Amino acid sequence: MFSKGSKQVSAGTESARSTGKASVPSIISADLRINGDLVSAGDVQVDGWVAGDIQSRNVVVGQGATVEGEVQGETVRICGTVKGSIKADQVVLEKTAKVTGDVMHKSLAIEEGAYLEGMCKRIDAPAAAQVPAAMSTQAAKPALPAANEMKPLLGGEAKPLGEKLAAIR
Repeated sequence: MFSKGSKQVSAGTESARSTGKASVPSIISADLRINGDLVSAGDVQVDGWVAGDIQSRNVVVGQGATVEGEVQGETVRICGTVKGSIKADQVVLEKTAKVTGDVMHKSLAIEEGAYLEGMCKRIDAPAAAQVPAAMSTQAAKPALPAANEMKPLLGGEAKPLGEKLAAIR
C-alpha cells in the first residue's frame, strides 16, 4: 500500500477515470465564490456564486446559486440565477430560475414561475450538413433577376423596370 515499488493500475480503473462516466460531480458549495471560468468533462453543480463561464457535460445551477457568465453543456438545469447566455442541447428552467440572457437550445422546458428575460433560439444541425456535397454553393443559391430585366406582369406582358416606375408616377 505504501511501498516504494512501482504502482500497478488496472485497466478498468484507468478507463473509468478517463471517461468520467463514474465520476462524482464537481460541486461549488453555497459558501464558495469563484472568479474565473470552469471547464469540466463531467458534471458541475453550482450552489454558490460563479463570476465566469461554465463549460461542462451537465450543469446544474442550484436554488440560491448565481452565475454571471455563459453556461454551456449538453444538459443545463437552472434553479437559481444566471446572468448570461445559456447554450445546451437540453435546457430546463425550474420554477425558481431567474435567467437574464439568451437561451440557445435543441430542447427547452420552462416551468411555471420561472423568469426569463432574453431571446430563445432553437439550434439545429448546421445548414451546410443539409445541402448535399455534390451541389455547389452557386447551384444552391436561387438566381436573382437584374434590376432592369424584363419580367412578365400579371397581364402577361413584359416591360422594363424603368417603364414600370414611369407608369406608377
